[in-house]
Amino acid sequence: MRPDPKLVAKLGEYGTATIHEAAGQIGALPGNIKPVSSNMKLCGVVYPLHCLSRSNINLHEAIYKAETSDVLVASVDNYAQAGYWGDILTCAAQERDLSGLVIDACVRDADDIDALGFPVFARGLNITGTGKARGGSIGEPIIIGDVVINAGDVIVGDRDGVVVIPGNRVIDVIDASQEREDKEQDVRNRLKRGETSINIYKFP
Repeated sequence: MRPDPKLVAKLGEYGTATIHEAAGQIGALPGNIKPVSSNMKLCGVVYPLHCLSRSNINLHEAIYKAETSDVLVASVDNYAQAGYWGDILTCAAQERDLSGLVIDACVRDADDIDALGFPVFARGLNITGTGKARGGSIGEPIIIGDVVINAGDVIVGDRDGVVVIPGNRVIDVIDASQEREDKEQDVRNRLKRGETSINIYKFP
């Protein structure tokens, strides 16, 4: 089952660090997966895929199998240092109204991606090309870092990083994120009144 789009959008209003903490410190992808441009943000329902080493054919196919507004989330076999995604795939994804890409590998054509305004989160940039060897998976569960990622999960990305929340936990995590935001706002208010963080948090 896909989560309600309104709930997905609501979760995306919170920062990734807040969501991760509110969810019980789950779902954080490796810290080296960052936006191609620092102002990029993404939020959407996951469409997972797994690519063979130095092959991006599954990215091409996933664009046309994912549903509108989905975020492609890709793991890669043992070789991150290639440009698995570039300007052509970005144009194709935009034509399908997808919401972004998260890939545990590198991409290329960063300036073009930035100009197109399509959110891409990757390990880095690399100009090395890829082939079209068949294999891997499309639409099946994947693992990035220590996080198991399923179709229908919700993914949020910002400058701090990327977090994945199971689709059936979205409402609970929204509530917990708002509670955390409220508590932190109270702390900020108390700091402005002259209290110290050490006293507020009662550190020994």
